[in-house]
Amino acid sequence: MKTSIPMLGLLLASSTTAFAATENDKIERLEQLEKQVAELKKEVNTNTKNTTDLTPKIKIGGAVRFQYSYEDYDDDNKDRGGDFDFDVFRLDVNGSIGDVKLSAQYRWYQYMDVIHHADVAYQFNENWEGKVGITQVPFGNLNYNSNNFFFSSGYYAGLEDDYDAGLSFTGKYDKHDIRVAYFLNDEKGGVDGYSGDKTHRYSYDVVGIRDFAGGEGIYSAPAQEMGESNTINLRYTYNFFSNTEVGVSLLSGDLEGGSGVGSVGDHTAYAFHVKSNIDNFGIMFQASEYEYDLDNGSDAVAVGAWAFYDTIPTEATAYNLNLSYSQSVSLGPITNLTYYNDYNLVTDKSAGLDDTTMNATGVAISAGGVYAYVDFVIAKNQPFLGGTFVGNADDWNKRLNINIGYYF
Repeated sequence: MKTSIPMLGLLLASSTTAFAATENDKIERLEQLEKQVAELKKEVNTNTKNTTDLTPKIKIGGAVRFQYSYEDYDDDNKDRGGDFDFDVFRLDVNGSIGDVKLSAQYRWYQYMDVIHHADVAYQFNENWEGKVGITQVPFGNLNYNSNNFFFSSGYYAGLEDDYDAGLSFTGKYDKHDIRVAYFLNDEKGGVDGYSGDKTHRYSYDVVGIRDFAGGEGIYSAPAQEMGESNTINLRYTYNFFSNTEVGVSLLSGDLEGGSGVGSVGDHTAYAFHVKSNIDNFGIMFQASEYEYDLDNGSDAVAVGAWAFYDTIPTEATAYNLNLSYSQSVSLGPITNLTYYNDYNLVTDKSAGLDDTTMNATGVAISAGGVYAYVDFVIAKNQPFLGGTFVGNADDWNKRLNINIGYYF
């Protein structure tokens, strides 16, 4: 019995060693399997992520708006006690597909339907973004140089909320905002664009050379067509104290005649602009100058927008000063009231034409998805207010305007 005990111990030790080796092999194989499973999970997650990123993320929105106006310069309107009309139905599409963002808006009015904008954007890095399509021209105070429904006087010369077809790049560095853009032509395809009516557009563009000596009227279709071409925009702003933006803008481009005429001149515009928000107070100021230098020496050009032709001088200087105050309230569904006064002056016009003056006093009302402008406007030689930039009226025109809409 004494000799069998060591043998038993040896057998037990041998079995234990074999068992440990077997267990180590199992653990090693299990660890390998866990690594393989982890790699498979990683691959699946990567593929799933890529698939999700390429899934369109699109939001559909829009608005419907109505308008009441009382115009002291229109006897028929006054006799009726004003007019209440359908204004616009608007469709908005915004979203992204992968790393590419897209935005578009189309509008239906009673008298026309128009593209507002349609562009795609890509963020190259943390500082720079690029856009291509029909996109906003980077000029002056953005996104608007006004508080009221009628914009600033500069809008009617193409110096506010203008949209053209081309490329735009935005660079943001701390307090610096840099914008560079190139537009091949306007949103209707330029002078030879395939458009049934060149006046059916949201933003103002030149469409022809006005020939008063040849008998053309202020609102007539121009005999000699013209369009913007190869326009470059540069805009720079610096942000002071995180609430005040001061900047300059430059625009320079060619003017192309229709029917293969080629270049008929060039156009330039400059602006100095300031936009500030101090607590609930807002201030906007802009001084702008534009010139259409035509080879034939004409003092006026035809513009088109909102389903009619109009005329502007070939050069002018525009000033505006806008003041506003925003107040949070709780008046039934109303949550905010923004009071404002926008003053505009267009002077130093070609051919010694009379000044344009417009002052809009009003309030913007927010109530859930409902937004309304209530404006009282007094103006002289102002488009959409009984006048034109090339007029010489002595009387002031007045208009009470209420535009109300639901945004969804």
